[in-house]
Amino acid sequence: MENRFPNGEYPVMLTPFTEENEVDYDALEKLVEWYIQNGVAGLFADCQSSEMFFLTLEERVKIARAVKKFAAGRVPVVASGHVSDRLEDQVEELNAIAETGVDAVILLTNRLAEKESSEAEWLEHLKRLLDRLPQDIPLGFYECPYPYKRIISVENLKWCADSGRFYFIKDTSCDLACIQAKLEAIRGSRLKLYNANTSTLLESLQMGAAGFSGVMANFHPQLYAWLCRNYDRKPQEARLLADFLTISSLIEKQVYPVNAKYYQQMIGNFNSIQTRVKDASLLNETGRLEVEQLCRLQDYFAEQYLPQKNLRRENVMRAAEGISA
Repeated sequence: MENRFPNGEYPVMLTPFTEENEVDYDALEKLVEWYIQNGVAGLFADCQSSEMFFLTLEERVKIARAVKKFAAGRVPVVASGHVSDRLEDQVEELNAIAETGVDAVILLTNRLAEKESSEAEWLEHLKRLLDRLPQDIPLGFYECPYPYKRIISVENLKWCADSGRFYFIKDTSCDLACIQAKLEAIRGSRLKLYNANTSTLLESLQMGAAGFSGVMANFHPQLYAWLCRNYDRKPQEARLLADFLTISSLIEKQVYPVNAKYYQQMIGNFNSIQTRVKDASLLNETGRLEVEQLCRLQDYFAEQYLPQKNLRRENVMRAAEGISA
């Protein structure tokens, strides 16, 4: 069945803030352009990396609309902003996101039931929600880890695939057996699976996953784009790159998203590393050195895999020296 969302990489977008803690739309436009120039297949706005739980509904709507405008039809934009608990509030926020013109509205699996609720209760809540959303709006899922992770069951995913209303799922199971079962459940439908986990990415692509939608696209999207496009044509190179990407992804466990914003500041996209989820001062000198070291390594791999698109090492490190001064 037809799916308007191409295979490839869908970065979970950062939200740049000013030092006054307001959304910086000039920096957001630079970020969108940077993603696109680095070969992404689409963009995922208003997600956890966007700090959506710390954005007002007005901000979430304005961000989704701005990203859609900045993308200018070059890549599809999916957006969530689905943070509420009550059904009525969810209806309001999801319809507001839909009205921005994004290409798909993404539902958080953990907003559809309490942690202790059964799969039947989850599906019943989803059905009630679907009755209140426009029939012609493409939908998707995000297995968001916060405030708790709810991995959608294979049976419920099959029901969603058969409904014809779902096009996108950001899988966070980090489990190849689970991913394989999901891929079998959605085979032949419109629904595509995008893996958020780097460690299982290459194997999941070989199984039939549509691409990557994860944190590390905020550091080196060009390398993930290469892997998604070449994993089957250049298996040896893909294996080496996938191993590097997995080790690099350990930086997610540090002061994210502050460290990602520091990198974006290094390359000239962001003016500030301000976040609403963590104190920016938590990124100490060691944390900054880790980002700079990662930058040198990812630059080396970019020279090997995409020499014509690589941002030269000396330019990035010169920027880092300017920030530290």
